[in-house]
Amino acid sequence: MYTLKKSLGQHFLRDENVSKKIVAALAGGKGEVLPFKRLLEVGPGGGALTKYLVELEGIDFKAVELDEEKIGYLLATWPVLRGKILSGSILDMEKPFDGEFTVIGNFPYNISSQILFKMLDWKTDLLTVIGMFQKEVALRVAAREGSRTYGVISVLIQAFFKVEYLFEVQESSFFPPPKVKSAVIRLSPCPAPDFKDQESFFLLVRTAFNQRRKTLRNAVRMLFDAEVLLDPLFGQRAEQLTVRDFAGLTWRMKP
Repeated sequence: MYTLKKSLGQHFLRDENVSKKIVAALAGGKGEVLPFKRLLEVGPGGGALTKYLVELEGIDFKAVELDEEKIGYLLATWPVLRGKILSGSILDMEKPFDGEFTVIGNFPYNISSQILFKMLDWKTDLLTVIGMFQKEVALRVAAREGSRTYGVISVLIQAFFKVEYLFEVQESSFFPPPKVKSAVIRLSPCPAPDFKDQESFFLLVRTAFNQRRKTLRNAVRMLFDAEVLLDPLFGQRAEQLTVRDFAGLTWRMKP
């Protein structure tokens, strides 16, 4: 078998019904598996999802796993995985495929936000991302403007992906049980809003939420000329602005 490593935030899914439900989410609610040809699983661990994913026909499947012990277990249990497991961290890896691909995983909770930013790096090649996160993180990703949980990750992800909050997973579905609830979300690419450039957009959003209790006028003062800041929009707080509001403001930022 294998051992659990707290340093890697390992909590292994043991509920078969939940595993099947996550894999079924690849169908996009249409009853058939989406027409993707390449699939990357992040953190296969003990193989709770992997054993179903390797059965998908006509799919170029790969998995990235940091824990060498788990890699040995996976290869011994499913020999078909030989040559398909990438050793290392997803945060350090290059794109695993040439062309479009889909990502799925029970993401390690201690690096889940970093994984989402990695998805932004790969956004031009992603068809779908289906991931299980700590419930709090999933809610932040899916949050809409006006919500207290709406923040940087909400705006940046929603600028490029449609976010679907699919279902929640109880602590008892894992071994050992985590101290938090979990939730599964699906990200599907959507047209990006009309911003000046991505660098300006990311800078504006991060600066605005860095002092989220202040009005936008005070939080992003250094990024705009004084006359632009007179616009009533700057009297609101960052959490009140839509993704398109932020995108539109990039055109008015200082050069």
